[in-house]
Amino acid sequence: MTDQPAKGLAWVPEACTLPTAEQPLRLAEFDDLFTAAVRDSSRHSPTHLRLQLTGGPDLDVAVRDLTARESRCCSFFVFGITPVDPGHVVLDIEVPPAHVDVLDALTARADEKRTRR
Repeated sequence: MTDQPAKGLAWVPEACTLPTAEQPLRLAEFDDLFTAAVRDSSRHSPTHLRLQLTGGPDLDVAVRDLTARESRCCSFFVFGITPVDPGHVVLDIEVPPAHVDVLDALTARADEKRTRR
């Protein structure tokens, strides 16, 4: 990516192909999800984050849409989505070792947004 990350998004890796102008919007989408739905987070390894999400009956569809769009611009992410029951989803996020810093930042955002409720 030739553009520099938007201000405040310094952790966005060069491998991200999302246009710089769209990066704050995507971050806001993740922030909204984290604020509304994250009930618990656990780091299973340096490269694996698990989020427990709860919300409305369309939560599964919303998570699948957001993660599919994120995978298109940041192909190093591996998202696993497991519906537990209506309105409860387990979201596993994995990255290769070279992108642990990105997962660290995502973990910090999820935890920050979850605890601000």
